[in-house]
Amino acid sequence: MDQLFALAADPTAWVALATLIVMEVVLGIDNLIFISILTNKLPAHQQARARRIGIGLALILRLGLLGTIAIIVQLTEPLFTAFGHGFSWRDLILIAGGLFLVWKATKEIHHHVDRDPGPDLFEGEKAQMSFASAIAQILLLDLVFSIDSIITAVGMTDHVPIMVVAVLVAVTVMLLAANPLARFIQANPTVVMLALGFLLMIGMVLIAEGFGAHVPKGYIYAAMAFSALIEALNMLSRRAKKTR
Repeated sequence: MDQLFALAADPTAWVALATLIVMEVVLGIDNLIFISILTNKLPAHQQARARRIGIGLALILRLGLLGTIAIIVQLTEPLFTAFGHGFSWRDLILIAGGLFLVWKATKEIHHHVDRDPGPDLFEGEKAQMSFASAIAQILLLDLVFSIDSIITAVGMTDHVPIMVVAVLVAVTVMLLAANPLARFIQANPTVVMLALGFLLMIGMVLIAEGFGAHVPKGYIYAAMAFSALIEALNMLSRRAKKTR
């Protein structure tokens, strides 16, 4: 309790909290885009529930990982060396998550571009994704993004209470933004392709980081913001042409 009061009275702790909240919210955008695209493939009556469960799982995973910080820190210790790079558990998890994102985004782009894409490789002849399949895929990516999120948090502060508050705020923002973002993506087909492009880029970045090539996050999010701005201008242009 004394530690909490000491943190509350420390200006540097508030600065660290504000910085970490911004970082966690930004990192949560990737997670939220994936959840929005995936749940939009479910029947309408299951979409909101799937989004709540997906974001709830993200919160549980992040808080659970915070309780095992000693183990999380050890995930960055090299397990073996290959191609001149020491691979850790974190690297392997990032590579696996990146490959999954690249595969998923490529498959979704193919389904949107090809009028007759044929049956899905893992879903057989089913025309629509099942609720359990959506939750399983969300859980997999939640795990990848949660580990990356917590390792980022550990690198920014040593105080667990600050990390917990930042995670709670970030997940609350995700929860509030989930339904509006999903509706916006569903109502604008071109935004779907843009979001899938983001997922493809994020997947490649995760793979690169897993192989030891650090990609500054600022460049990634600046490119995403610029692309989103151009798409917003295109939407305004199309809307203006319709009203003429």
